[in-house]
Amino acid sequence: MPVKSSKCQRGKFLKNYHHYPLKGNWFVRCFFPLTGLVCLIWFLLRVIPKPSRLQYPCMKVAAPIASGFLVYIVGLAATVFSFKKARQYFRKSKYILASIFILAGLATGLFMMSNTSTESHASFVSGGSLVGPIDSANNPIGTAKGIFPGRVVWVHNPEATNEKCVVDDPDHGYFMSENMNQTAVDKMISAALDSLTGQTSDSAAWSAIFRYHNMTRGKGGVNYGKGEKIFIKINATSAMHVNPADLTSTSYHGVSETSVASVLAVLRQLVNVVGVAQSDIYVGDPIKHIYKHLYDVWHAEFPYVHYLDHNGYTNLGREKAVASTTAKITYSDKGMILRTTEGDTVYDDYLYTIFEDAEYILNIPMLKGHQRAGMTMFAKNHFGSHTRDFASHLHNGLVSPEGAPTRTGYGLYRVQVDLMSHKLLGEKNLVYIMDALWATDWELNKPIKWKMQPFNNDYTSSIFVSFDPVAIESVGYDFLRSEFTVASGADPSVQMPGVDDYLHQAADSANWPSNIRYDPNNTGVHIASLGVHEHWNNATDKKYTRNLGIETGIELIEIEQTIHDDVVDRENRPEYFQLYQNYPNPFNPSTNISFSLPSKSFVTLKIFDIMGRELYTIVSEELSAGNYSRQWNTATISSGIYFYRLQAGKFTETKKLILMR
Repeated sequence: MPVKSSKCQRGKFLKNYHHYPLKGNWFVRCFFPLTGLVCLIWFLLRVIPKPSRLQYPCMKVAAPIASGFLVYIVGLAATVFSFKKARQYFRKSKYILASIFILAGLATGLFMMSNTSTESHASFVSGGSLVGPIDSANNPIGTAKGIFPGRVVWVHNPEATNEKCVVDDPDHGYFMSENMNQTAVDKMISAALDSLTGQTSDSAAWSAIFRYHNMTRGKGGVNYGKGEKIFIKINATSAMHVNPADLTSTSYHGVSETSVASVLAVLRQLVNVVGVAQSDIYVGDPIKHIYKHLYDVWHAEFPYVHYLDHNGYTNLGREKAVASTTAKITYSDKGMILRTTEGDTVYDDYLYTIFEDAEYILNIPMLKGHQRAGMTMFAKNHFGSHTRDFASHLHNGLVSPEGAPTRTGYGLYRVQVDLMSHKLLGEKNLVYIMDALWATDWELNKPIKWKMQPFNNDYTSSIFVSFDPVAIESVGYDFLRSEFTVASGADPSVQMPGVDDYLHQAADSANWPSNIRYDPNNTGVHIASLGVHEHWNNATDKKYTRNLGIETGIELIEIEQTIHDDVVDRENRPEYFQLYQNYPNPFNPSTNISFSLPSKSFVTLKIFDIMGRELYTIVSEELSAGNYSRQWNTATISSGIYFYRLQAGKFTETKKLILMR
C-alpha cells in the first residue's frame, strides 16, 4: 500500500484544513463584529417567533457566532468601563482602586480577544483537543429502529486479531486468515446477534432478525424462505490493481477492508444455522475484484457460493457482476450538486442486477475514517454499488470533494442519505453487521493500533451489529472522532465540521436543506426517519441516553470476550468445536462436510448407515487448529439416509445426510 503517499496526502490535507477555521483567520478577526451582529439579528428574528427552530442546522451554526458576538460586546463594554474607572481613580490619586480596574480591564480584554475566535462549527478540532460535534451529548434526534429500538451491540475480543503481525506483508499480512482467530470471530458474531435480538441461540436470533426485517418491509412477520437470495456486499476499495493470473494485489498491500474472518463467520451462520443454500448466496464488491486471499478461504469451505467480480475472471472461479438496465437510484439533488469528472450533471445511476435479484442485503464494511467523507461505513460502502467504473461523480455530495474541506458544515445535500434510503440498498439490508477487527483512520491506510480504552494500543478487534443504520454509524463516528484527533498524529479527516451532517438528515427531515427532498426511488414520496442519531456522554463511559435510563435514543451494549482463560482446557470443551451440515443436502453423487478445530486434535470423520454400521472413514489423522472441508463421493452406494460423525478430543457430534439418486 502507498505508505509514502500517506504522509504527503496527510500533509496536503492539513495544510488546506488549517486554513478553514475562523480561529487565527485575520479576515474574520477584522470583520467578526459585523458577522456576529448579522448572525445575532438573524437568530433572533428566526427563533423568537418559533423557538423550535433552535434545532435547525442553520440556527445551530449561527448560535455560536451570535453568542460569541454577545461575549465580544459585553467584554468590550466591560473593558471600556474598567479603563474609564481606572482613569478617574488615578486622577483622584486612588492608586490601589485604579490598579484593580486596570487589571479588570486587561482581564476582560484578554477574555474578549480569546473569544473572537469562536468557530463557526462547534465540531472543529483545535490544537488536537476534541471540541465535539455541533449537537451536544445525549441529545437524540430521529426515530429509533429495532426489536430493541436504537440498540447497537459492540463485541470486543482482543484475541480475535494477531497484534504481532506485519499488517502489510504481501504474504503474511493482517488480511491473511493466519492472523485472525476464526473461532473467536465466530463467537463474536454469535454473541452480537443473540444480544441484538434478545435470544439465547443463533437459530432463534436469525428467526427474529428475518421476522422483524420482513415486517418492516410490509411482508409480514415471516422467516427466511427457501430459495431467497442473499447478497453480501463487502468493502474492497483497493482491489483495483490486481495480477490477472491469480488476483493477488499488485499495490495497496494491507489496506484496511472487510476481513476474511467476518465474512466467513457470516457465511457459516447463513448456511449452517439459517439453512440458506450456498447457491443462493452472493459475495463481492461489484465495482472491484475479490482478492485471492479472500476467495481461497471462502471458496474452500463454501464452494457453491457465487463470488462476484467487476470484470468476471471466470477462470478463477469468479462471476461477472451484471449491470441492470432497469434498477437505478435517482439522486435527490436533481443535478444541482453531483457532477462527473468531465463536469456533466448527474441525475441517477444504474445498479447491478444482484440488487434486484437478492431478497436480502448484508452490507459488511470496515470501520474507518475517510479523507473526503470524514468516515466510511455502511452508507459510503454503497459507492461501489452502481455500475460506473468510478465513484468520483458522487464526491460533491461529501464534506471534502477534492481532498480539501470545501463543503463542511450542516444542512447541505449529502449523497449518503440517498444511498441509505434506497429501496434496493438500504431497505433490503437485513441487519447491519460492521467489521471493526482492523479499523483505521483513512480509507487507504493499513490497520493501526488504537490508543483509547479498551483497545490500549492494540487493534480494535471488534464487531458492531444493529437494526438501526443511523444509530450504528453514529456509534462508529463517536469511536473515530474520539481516537483520531489532530493531536493523535493520525489522519484527522473525521474531525471536519459536518462529517455527521448526513446522520442528522437521515434521522430527521427538519435537518434537510431547504431545497432538498430526499426521494432516491423517484416515487414522489419523501423518505421518513431512517433511525436515531446522538453522541455518547464521553469516550470513557460511552453512555447513550438509553444506557442512562431514558427511553429514547441509542443503547450501546458492550460485550467483552476472551478465550485466553480457556486455552489450556479448550481441546476438551465441546463449544469450541464445530461440525457443520453437509452441502449440498440432499445430494448426488458427492457432498462436502466441513468442521472447525480450535487446537491440534486427533480427528476421525466416519460415515454410518441407518442401522449404525460403519461404512467409510473419511478422516483419521491428527490435524492442526483450523477450518476443514472434506468431500464424500457416493458412487457405489444406493439412495437413503446416512449419518456422519466427527470425533476430536472429547468432542463428538453426529449429523444426518440424505443421498438421492
